[in-house]
Amino acid sequence: MHLLNEQPLENLAAALAWSMGVEPPKHAAAPNATLIDYVDSCLKGKKADRVFIYNTDAIAQWIYEKYPHISEAARMRMGLELPMVTVDPPKTPIAFGTMYTGAAPEVHGIVQYEKKLITIDTLFDALARAGKKVALLTRPRYSMAVIFAERDIDYYFCETWPDVNAKAAELIIKDEYDFILCYNANFDDVQHKKGPESVEALSEMRYNYQTFCMFDALIRTHWKHHNVLVGTGMDHGCHALEDGRGTHCDNSPEDRNIIHLYKVYPATE
Repeated sequence: MHLLNEQPLENLAAALAWSMGVEPPKHAAAPNATLIDYVDSCLKGKKADRVFIYNTDAIAQWIYEKYPHISEAARMRMGLELPMVTVDPPKTPIAFGTMYTGAAPEVHGIVQYEKKLITIDTLFDALARAGKKVALLTRPRYSMAVIFAERDIDYYFCETWPDVNAKAAELIIKDEYDFILCYNANFDDVQHKKGPESVEALSEMRYNYQTFCMFDALIRTHWKHHNVLVGTGMDHGCHALEDGRGTHCDNSPEDRNIIHLYKVYPATE
């Protein structure tokens, strides 16, 4: 892998809005054509009335491809593998800011690593304006809990990643939300300390994809009467330092190339 991917992260917010028939965030770039074509072909021009997104952190394309057995079960469940290129610099609040505003860092206001409130229009604001009920799940004090605060959505902050995921599973079963976003930073937490290819980090990566398969199984069971878009994707990649610890700070394929997975389930009941 020597080149940067062609499809920018800026195009995701408008594509997710489009999939639900909602006007995109006000500063969003054009929607990702590959994703909207996939949704349109699966739903025959209809829109999704349920979207579930599982955001992981720092799982690079190179590590996804080097250890395909770790993500195999998730890949087998999905219908679209979408290579994307994240922002420069590839830092968590900068990248997620772009992912859910559709705007470049200099537009959404986070251009270096800092956790501060984004004040421009986001996908969550666009969904709320359209009357959609949105849930965001993560742990307190992490970037997603800070940069997207103060929206007209429901927040679920739990003290551990298993607790976050258990709450997300509960919300899927209850089927009360139109859009659910569940964020886990477990892989990134570990790879910074142990390195991206450490046993500990790869175990966390496996946990992420197994967790996503669990969510997908619940959605298949409990959302049969909905048109559904389900996906999983990360904010940026990573690489190892000379001392073995992991980082993500470079304008390089290792840090910027990522893979998202998506699947559409048309209503069957």
